[in-house]
Amino acid sequence: MIEKALEGFCQLLRVTVGVLVAALIVPVTMQVLARYTGIIPVYLWTEELATYLFVWMVMLGSIIAVWEGTHFDVHVVPEATSPLGKLLQKGFVLLVMCVFALLFAYYGIGYAKFGYIQTSVMMQVNLLVIYITVPFAGFCWAIFAMFRFWQAVQEYRHSAERHAA
Repeated sequence: MIEKALEGFCQLLRVTVGVLVAALIVPVTMQVLARYTGIIPVYLWTEELATYLFVWMVMLGSIIAVWEGTHFDVHVVPEATSPLGKLLQKGFVLLVMCVFALLFAYYGIGYAKFGYIQTSVMMQVNLLVIYITVPFAGFCWAIFAMFRFWQAVQEYRHSAERHAA
């Protein structure tokens, strides 16, 4: 049940990223047309909007990558062959990821509070809109990493039961 809820949330994130990519086309196209063709006047807010859309797109994409396990990790030791070794390797990676995610979530709250007292120059938007991505992503990374660790432990248990039988 938890997995279905998390998968549903991740599917919502996928759709949101798709919408953000589509929305990003508008200000970027306006910037290109304004700078290189002169067809439309230069609108300064388009650069700010493109930046905001891009930040959200990247942060939501990173959350999806953690859920799908497509984030990159660096292998500094040989791949484990035993079920326990695989659990320890995967568990260590997920533990480190969870620690960093919780740091992002914790310190991101102060970062977001700092953004709350600022306003963008061109669009006059409260910068909390951007700064909130850091604790939000950190919280989601931590939840997903903990869930993946729980899955790895369950996988190890099933593997141990199969070998014992």
